[in-house]
Amino acid sequence: MKRRDFLRKANMAAYAAIGATAPNVLAERRGAPIQDPKADSVILLWMAGGMAHTETFDPKRYVPFETGVESKRVLSTFPSIDTAVDNIKLSQGLENIGSVMDRGTLIRSHVLADLGHILHSRHQYHWHTGYEPPLTVAAPHMGAWVAYTRGKRNEAMPPFIEIGQSYDGNGEAEELKAFTTGGFLGSEFGPFRIADPENAMQTVQPPAGMTAGRFEKRDKIFRKLLEASPLREYGSDYQKDSFLRALDNAHQLLSSPSAQAFDLSQEPKAIYDRYNTGKFGQGCLLARRLVEQGARFIEVTSEYYPFKGWDTHDNGHTRLVEMKRMIDAPIAQLILDLEERGLLDRTLVILASEFSRDLMMEGKPGAEVKPQAKVQENITDLKFYGMHRHFTAASSVVMWGGGVKQGFVYGKTADERPCETVENPIKVRDLHATIYQALGVPPDFALEIERRPFFVTVDGKGRPRQDIFA
Repeated sequence: MKRRDFLRKANMAAYAAIGATAPNVLAERRGAPIQDPKADSVILLWMAGGMAHTETFDPKRYVPFETGVESKRVLSTFPSIDTAVDNIKLSQGLENIGSVMDRGTLIRSHVLADLGHILHSRHQYHWHTGYEPPLTVAAPHMGAWVAYTRGKRNEAMPPFIEIGQSYDGNGEAEELKAFTTGGFLGSEFGPFRIADPENAMQTVQPPAGMTAGRFEKRDKIFRKLLEASPLREYGSDYQKDSFLRALDNAHQLLSSPSAQAFDLSQEPKAIYDRYNTGKFGQGCLLARRLVEQGARFIEVTSEYYPFKGWDTHDNGHTRLVEMKRMIDAPIAQLILDLEERGLLDRTLVILASEFSRDLMMEGKPGAEVKPQAKVQENITDLKFYGMHRHFTAASSVVMWGGGVKQGFVYGKTADERPCETVENPIKVRDLHATIYQALGVPPDFALEIERRPFFVTVDGKGRPRQDIFA
């Protein structure tokens, strides 16, 4: 195949994909007017893989490891610690986050959906979009909705930025990309992806060795290919225009002084070192720098790779020692830095995960599913000590800034297994409505897609939990 034919077919395939997944968006809007927002920006700290609530933000009875201990006795493998708030205990290893709990709200009653056989990609799709897969249209990521409804804070800064997730070599890369998109809202509202925050500056520069003139020439050729007559039949006019606007936005960033926010080498070494626990810590630092320059929505992920990170099908206790070390100092520093710069009040920082974990139960009481991890009746090896099964009856979410109460606990879980929600359950739809309210977006905001309304919360019926706000 000739190179020209290959490029033509490749671009036709790209437009075909756009047309298949993203119908035309009509201007009609439904729902109540957008309310006065409490927050201007969001930083979502995503604990990818399933963070066990009883091992982190909702500790239960501590049972230390010893050979032969009964699995059913183990509720927490870490002792609890004091925090800056008298009635809030966290799990050992979160001492720094504990010191800033007087600035935020701890939700202990987040309940996840029953989606059949528990798969990380399905639950992550549901959490990030608010909709259960599969769908007949491409649902926008929460960050895309925020970018669309609130617009840019800085014309040169991408309104939706994703930090820390690598897709190369990831066996579930396509599943992750399925929900990390602008969906039917278009390419201009999709994420600006930064896989490695330490190399973020490279994402806002032409490729190494390429002159600015050569880069501009390639861009013009690419645009001509997109406008070639064989391609016009693919995709809606809205999506084509949105894609071209996304290109314009990228070029605007390349030439803007705001691009310097992506350069972590400009940060004083003393501050950089406080964050530098690896990619996640660097991502928190980058998020702070980007919010300072007007980013609207940033997701910093601990990165999802099957059976790594928080995805603890074995070695749950030893793995969490490292995961806590990775998140504890940078999250606390992020809160302190935002506060010092006068940004915390107008920035909603959210820590969440797709579900929790338990040592014995897969699913939730009354909706148990086939176990996906081996559990011994009596633990004979340290690798079996920890929370290895997916648990959806309770999960912890932490929020700072953005108008939420300070030093506040919302909801409660049982003290004995199953450690499920027993007070103020909050599901994804209402949690999203609460987040959107902080941003001034009503839960019944909708666009008409394929002659029917598509709401930011399912059926527009999300109910914000007013008790969470000051």
